[in-house]
Amino acid sequence: MHLPLKITGRPAVLACVLGAAGLVAGCSTTTPSRETTASAIDVALAGSQRSAADRGRDQYRHPKQTLLFFGIRPGMRVLQVWPESGWYTEIIAPLLQARGVGYIAGVIAPDPGSRFLEARLASYHRLLASRPDLYGGVRVVTFPLNGADVVQPGSVDMVVSFGDLHEWMALGDAQQALATIYRALVPGGVFGVVDNRGDPTLPQDPRARNGYVRQDYAIRLIEAAGFRLVASSEVNANPKDTRNYPTGVWTLPPDYRLGNIDRARYAAIGESDRFTLKFVRPDADK
Repeated sequence: MHLPLKITGRPAVLACVLGAAGLVAGCSTTTPSRETTASAIDVALAGSQRSAADRGRDQYRHPKQTLLFFGIRPGMRVLQVWPESGWYTEIIAPLLQARGVGYIAGVIAPDPGSRFLEARLASYHRLLASRPDLYGGVRVVTFPLNGADVVQPGSVDMVVSFGDLHEWMALGDAQQALATIYRALVPGGVFGVVDNRGDPTLPQDPRARNGYVRQDYAIRLIEAAGFRLVASSEVNANPKDTRNYPTGVWTLPPDYRLGNIDRARYAAIGESDRFTLKFVRPDADK
């Protein structure tokens, strides 16, 4: 058990920032300010756990601005759905571990018949094992797609999802996944969603087979599960994305599904245009 440190002013900010780097055991028990959180995110972003390739994607994914928009703070209980690439784990897990509360990784359900999924899960577990100083507090659970609970209902302050909605739609399981997320959150808890933004002038494919989801469609889908939209952000917008590629969104980086065909053209576009939406689970008593 860590005793709260009675530190104020600039030393308090420094203590919290160093805590995000794993250099101190804890900091003030008061809710961190936005400025303190921003500084702690900067420490995580600059950490040695992140590769040069991961840093290179910051220009498209804007992790600091995205997480601050969602309202993340050290001390929160945060569930990330399907984090297996590890890209956001390397940022969020150290940020939350600084105050001893932690990060919950809701991984995809294992499938012994899928070598791809088995390899993906094994790679994620190797990532967690590689830095126990940063990831030792990570709790790994299986995120189901049948509507069952992933954690104890009403036990997390925030759920974040990056590029999962179109996958749930492709599997026909979006409503079940959203129901699981809704129950996991405390009343008033935040659901932060980022996904590839579809062309608003075209009908939405319910299976999102090109990897894109119209923003208005996503909002209706998520609000139908009981959530309330409270804000949207253009922080992950990319006006260069025309959304009409031979292999869908996966034509663009980082996938480059066409290999070297027109690679320079797609590299110049960059990663997809993405909506960034903040929802809350309404207070059940209101």
